[in-house]
Amino acid sequence: MRPYLDKAAPAVWSAAQKYSASVTEFAAAQGIDHTEAELMKVRASQLNGCAFCLDLHSRDARKYGVPQQKLDVLGGWREADIYTERECAVLSIAEAATRLPLTEDAVADLEAARNVLGEDGFAAAEWIAVTINTFNRISILSRHPIRARGADGHILY
Repeated sequence: MRPYLDKAAPAVWSAAQKYSASVTEFAAAQGIDHTEAELMKVRASQLNGCAFCLDLHSRDARKYGVPQQKLDVLGGWREADIYTERECAVLSIAEAATRLPLTEDAVADLEAARNVLGEDGFAAAEWIAVTINTFNRISILSRHPIRARGADGHILY
């Protein structure tokens, strides 16, 4: 069993949490709302296979008002007409930042996203993508467990 990175280096974990809070604050100031940010976090976590972050950010997405349908079909967002132009832009950024190196298609997606979000919103969304990828790796390497929850969201055991 590997050590939990957050427990093995609590000062580093604290700094990572402060960094994440700074990114969240910056993103909000640039007009990236909680629903857009949580969709990004869920999508990157899907691509990375991070069960802990999927559990956490799916719950947060619902808390911030993301409809369950958007979470249910998130893996096929490019084929679904239920996402806004801004949501498609931030999802493009999440995918490009997660699936490195950048392909020609990813570069085109990023340019289109920048046109939708503007320079500041685009930079904020990129920071969100960088940050969730960092936290995915922390949780995957630590093998952070998820706990079974009932329909009401409460931990069962």
